[in-house]
Formats: sequence, structure tokens, C-alpha cells
Amino acid sequence: MSEHKQEEEKSLNFIEEIIEADLAAGKYQQIVTRFPPEPNGYLHIGHASSIVLNFGLTQKYPGYTNLRFDDTNPVTEETEYVDSIKDDIRWLGFTWKNELFASDYFGKLYEFAIILIKKGLAYVDDSTSEEIAAMKGTPTHPGSNSPFRDRSAEENLDLFRRMKEGEFPDGSRTLRAKVDMASPNMIMRDPILYRIKHAHHHRTGNEWCIYPMYDFAHGQSDSIENITHSLCTMEFVPHRELYDWLIKQLEIFPSHQYEFARRNLNYTVTSKRKLLQLVNEQHVVGWDDPRMPTISGLRRRGYTPASIRDFCERIGIAKRENLIDVSLLEFCVREDLNKVASRRMVVFDPLKIVLTNYPEGQEEMLKSEDNPEADPVQYREVPFSRELYIEADDFMENPPKKFFRLAPGQMVRLKSAYIIRCDEVVKDADGKITALHCTYIPESKSGSDTSGINVKGTLHWVSIKHAVSAEVRLYDRLFRVEDPSNEEGDFKDYINPDSLHVISRVYAEPALLQSGSGDRYQFLRKGYFCLDKDSSANNLVFNRTVTLKDAWAKEQKKN
Repeated sequence: MSEHKQEEEKSLNFIEEIIEADLAAGKYQQIVTRFPPEPNGYLHIGHASSIVLNFGLTQKYPGYTNLRFDDTNPVTEETEYVDSIKDDIRWLGFTWKNELFASDYFGKLYEFAIILIKKGLAYVDDSTSEEIAAMKGTPTHPGSNSPFRDRSAEENLDLFRRMKEGEFPDGSRTLRAKVDMASPNMIMRDPILYRIKHAHHHRTGNEWCIYPMYDFAHGQSDSIENITHSLCTMEFVPHRELYDWLIKQLEIFPSHQYEFARRNLNYTVTSKRKLLQLVNEQHVVGWDDPRMPTISGLRRRGYTPASIRDFCERIGIAKRENLIDVSLLEFCVREDLNKVASRRMVVFDPLKIVLTNYPEGQEEMLKSEDNPEADPVQYREVPFSRELYIEADDFMENPPKKFFRLAPGQMVRLKSAYIIRCDEVVKDADGKITALHCTYIPESKSGSDTSGINVKGTLHWVSIKHAVSAEVRLYDRLFRVEDPSNEEGDFKDYINPDSLHVISRVYAEPALLQSGSGDRYQFLRKGYFCLDKDSSANNLVFNRTVTLKDAWAKEQKKN
């Protein structure tokens, strides 16, 4: 066996091992997976892991993936969520073969329920939800049979038909499977298959007033679509017994469920209920707020599809839950943006420089690397003039040793331009520094330097005459603690009050005027940024995707 083949086999996750064994045994000619979101919210980074897994498997092995919306709860589901989910999957770089809905199968699922009733394996129960819960027993004590458990098939068929026709109010009756009230698996203690809910459905309107429970719709939908490997998270392990039981009793295609562990991200929450709270209570500006762990939020913040796919592949698939450090996600986007982001110079806290020996009124266009990682390297033109802005903290009047930026009598290079020397510090009546008078070295032009001068510091800058103003939004972690869901009290008490810092005016080179929606940049020495949808022709707005280095981890070590 070749070394490459050995390495490939070592890297297989447990689901890939199962699939390869199934294909080798001839169990399937192709595999079929599905991604089955409920359209009751926006997808988040946890869903991205499932998307990459399901679609990635059918890219690696012969087969295809379906997108199936689990729309069996009409109260919480909306078309807005359906559309956002499709946009997110496409943006991540995946294409589904069939776009399906559990509601496509309402008629077929009803027929399956009729089969179970006729077999004596399902019954209509008039008990209240509280009574049913009490009958379930406890993990250590068996449940008790419903007084309606032994209704005849004929009576159950009649009642179930009348449920469907809307004769009974919400909550007055359910259809339950007749399994085993003494089962050690409490899910098998006569689970509810259908409930009455007079609610408008986003696709079927008012056609139905009974809706299948997830456990009834899930496995049967998989079977209808000939799903070979139905991948769920670990909380569905106890449900697998019912999944298999229903398929066996209905004698339909034997789809099989496999479970993998969730990968939770620290300093955030991924519960849809909690994310909805953040939106509804206006702790964030919407589902796509760049602080949210939603795919749309990450996209708006400037994350790339490649970086999220890389993150999902790095964290892998396992059977044990784990809290993943968000620094890994940030590392992945830095790696990708370093390769694809154009470089631009932007000054956040300006300090004016006057080049006293540069002719007044003179301008020139200098060439600067657009992206040094590109092959071949592309260049852009940057205007240069007598008056410039540099960052205020790039100058110190009384610098310590090894301060290689600008100071009185000290020299630095301006990026892609000239070496300059600080000659004079100009102050106002209050002693505040208002400008620096500097000398530029004409022979030191980048690319054709004949000055023979070596300097250790290089600063970014913008020409004041040509600068364009913009707003930047600096984002940080949304929560102050690693796992806000596991802290005492309300998770919202741990929201980071400094998760957003807005600088309403920065000064940028004019090339940024050509920015398009979602364009990504490295602002030299500042971080990676992208153009936000709030931008207009008169007001450019940029979101910081991530810093150049992991400043958060460094800060935490200090504390």
C-alpha cells in the first residue's frame, strides 16, 4: 500500500469509514445524504459543519445531497428563513440535487399513519399533554398505559380522519404509536406521531390542521428519498430506535441514522431560541449582525466561504462534544484573506505631516503592491503630495529605546514612497501636537532607492488632498465569557458591552472608492476589513473581519 493511501485512510472520520465499508460491500451503488434544516431561523456556524459534512461526503463519494426543509411546525416557520437558508448554502459553495420539504410528504405521511393504525400499532389518545407526560413514567420506573390504548382500529381510523377534517380543537387529541410503555428508552413509550394544530402553513396554507411530529416525519422522509446515510447530532441517539422501528413496521426503504457530536463555539451562543432573543430584544441589529454566529452574520463581517469550509474540516467529525476556540475560526479567515485580500492604506487617528522640501502643488502617483501574495503580483497607484496623514501613535516626542517609528530627528520609510526625517514638532497654544514638519529624501523612492539610507520602521499614510473618509466598525466577541449558556442567570447578562466600536471617520487612499459589495481588504497594519451593506456613495462603511494577529488571546493572558 502506498504511503499516500495509508495517510488517506488514517485521516478518514468514522462516517467516512462506514461509507467506504458500505460501498466496498456493495450495499449501495451510490450514497444519498440530506441537509434537513427547520426554517425557523437563520443558519449558524454549527449548521455550516453539518452542511460541509453532508455535501462534502457526496463530493468525495458517488452520490448526491438533498436539501429538505423540515417544515412540520407551521407556527414558527417562515418563507424568509427558507430563502436565507438557500442563499447560505449556495454562498458556502454547495449545490443540492433536489429541493424538498417535509410538507411535500404530508399526504404520504398520513397514509403511513393509516397503515400503523390498521396494523394496531397506533391509536388516537384523548389525554391532555400533562396526562400523557405523567403516563410516561420516569427513567427508573415504567410508564402506564393510556385508557385509550386499546381502542379498535375502526374507532382509531374514524377519529384520526375527523382530526384531519378539523372536527376537534388544538390539543384535544393526538395520534400515538403503540410500542412499549415499559421500554428503558422513554422515547419508545408510545410516542406522539401527530398533533392537532389549526395554524396557517407557509406552503400548504390551511389544507392541514394535523401535523406530524419530527420523529414521525424525519425517518419516513429519509426513506421516501432513499437517503442512505442520515446524519444527525448526538442528541438524536435515543431517537434512532424509534426511527428504525417505524421504518421496519412500515416496510419501507431502510434509511439508517448516524450521529456525530456538535461542535460549539466559545464566546457565543448557537441556540436558535437564544439568537432570536438577541434579535428581538435588539442586542444586535439583526440576524446578519456581524457579531452573530449566523452564516449571514459571518458573511457580512467579511468571512469567506473557503475559510468557513476550512474551519469545519479542521474541527472534524467525532462522537464527543467539544467547545471549539473561536481563535481557530479567526485563524482560518486570516489564512484565506492573506491570500485573497487587496491591500489598502487607511489612517484611523490622523496626525498631519508637512514635507517642507516637497514642492507645493506637486503630486505624483506611486505604485504599491495590491497583494504581495498574488502570483503575479499586481500593483495599484497611490497619490502622493506635500501634506500627508500618518497614525498619531506612529509618532513619539520622547520615544523609548527601540522605538523604530517617527520621532524628532528620526527617519522612517513611508510605505511604497520615500524615507522621511522629522525636523520639527508643531503645537497649539495648549501644547497639543498639531503637525510634524519633515524632510523627504528624494533619492529614497521605493523601487529605485539610491540613498544608501537604512531605516527600521515603515509607516502607512494617505495624501490629505486625495484622502476619502469612511466609517469603520471594529467588532469583538459578543460575550465576555467562554460558555454563556452554562453560566448562572440570564445568558444575556454576559454580553460584552465593548463588542462594537465605531470610528465615524477614518482617512483612506482613494482606491477604496472603487469598492463593491462584500469586497475584502487588508488595511495595512490594522486588520482585515470588508465593505458593509450600509455603505452609500457618500458614506463608505467597513467592517473589521479580524485583526492581523490574535490580540484577544494576548489580552486574556495579561488579565
